[in-house]
Amino acid sequence: MPSSTSSSDWRRFLRTLLATAAVAGGVVWLFVMGVNPYANLPVSWPFFDRGPVDGNARYAFPALARDAQFDSALFGTSATRLIRPAALNPAFGARFANLSMNSATSYEQTRLLEVFLRHHPAPRVVAIGLDVQWCRTPPVDNRFVYFSRFPDWLYDESWPGRWRDYLYMFDMYSVEKAGQAFGQWTGLQRRVYGRDGYTRFVPPDEQYDSTRALTHLQGTEPWDLPRDSSQPPETWKMPPIDRLRFVLQAIPPATLKLLFFVPYNHRFIATRPGPALAMQTECKRRVAALAAVTPNTAAIDFMIPSPITLADDNYWDPHHYRVGIAERIVADLASGLRGQASDDYRLLAVPR
Repeated sequence: MPSSTSSSDWRRFLRTLLATAAVAGGVVWLFVMGVNPYANLPVSWPFFDRGPVDGNARYAFPALARDAQFDSALFGTSATRLIRPAALNPAFGARFANLSMNSATSYEQTRLLEVFLRHHPAPRVVAIGLDVQWCRTPPVDNRFVYFSRFPDWLYDESWPGRWRDYLYMFDMYSVEKAGQAFGQWTGLQRRVYGRDGYTRFVPPDEQYDSTRALTHLQGTEPWDLPRDSSQPPETWKMPPIDRLRFVLQAIPPATLKLLFFVPYNHRFIATRPGPALAMQTECKRRVAALAAVTPNTAAIDFMIPSPITLADDNYWDPHHYRVGIAERIVADLASGLRGQASDDYRLLAVPR
C-alpha cells in the first residue's frame, strides 16, 4: 500500500529548502562583498590583492580612476587602448592610467573623467583620444552603446556614496567577476588588464598577416554623416563637443589637457568633398576653437592622410593600428607639444 506524505513533512522540506537557499545566498553574497571585484566597497577583505577584472571595462575602470597612484589619465575608445602608460609616463613626466573603454560613447567617457577629477583635483595630464564618438550629430548621439551595460551606480558618489553599492552587487555578473578576481589572486587565472588599465587586445605582432588585414580594410567607407546636411555645418548640433567643453572647464588651468584625433586607416577618413568631409572638418574646427580658448590645452590631428594612415600594413582593421604605431603616437604627441611639425599629424592648437 503506497504511503502518503503528510503536510507536516512537506512543510519541513520547504523550510529546509528555503533555509538552505538563504544560507547559500548569504555565503555567495559575503564572498562577493569580501572579494569586492570592482574595488568600490568601503568594507571588504583587506588582504585581498585586487586588480581590474577582465570583461566590461565600464565596471573595472572606476576603481582605477579613483586610484591615488596615478596623477594622469588617458580616455578614449579601443582606438587608444594600445597606448601604453609605460610609454606615456617618461614622455610626459607623469603616472598614467589608460582608461580607454571599447566603443565608449562621449557620455560614458565624460562620466569616467568626472570620477577621475573628483579623486584627482589637480592632475598633471588629462589626454582624450577623439574619434567618431565625439563628432556625433542627433539623433545618433546615444548616451550608451546598446551591447554593453553601463553601471551608473559605480560612478555616482552622492550620499550615501559607496555604501549604496552593496545593494547592486548581488547579481550573476558580480558573482562571475568575484570568481574571476579570486582566480587572479590565487594565480588560477591570468590577469588581462594591467594594473594601469593597459592590455594588448590585438594578436602578437609576429602573427600579423597583411593579406588577412586587407580583407578587413577593403570596402570601408568614411565615417560618419551629418543627420541634417541641409543646413550649413556651423549650425549643426554636436552634443559631444558640448560635453567636451563642459568637462574641460572642470579641469584646473595648470593641468595639461591633450586632445588628439586618432589615426584611423585612410579608408575611414573622408577626403573627397561631401557631407562626411564637411562633418569631420566641422568637428575638428570646433575642437581647435575650444582648445584655443582653454588654458594649457593642445589639439593634435592624426586623422589625416599621413605616413601612418596611408600604410595599410600599419592596421589590423580600419580602427585599430599595430602596437608599433601606438609607440609612435606617444613620440608624436610629445613632439607636437613642443610645437614640432610632422607629416604624421597637424597641430590644431598648442598650449597657451
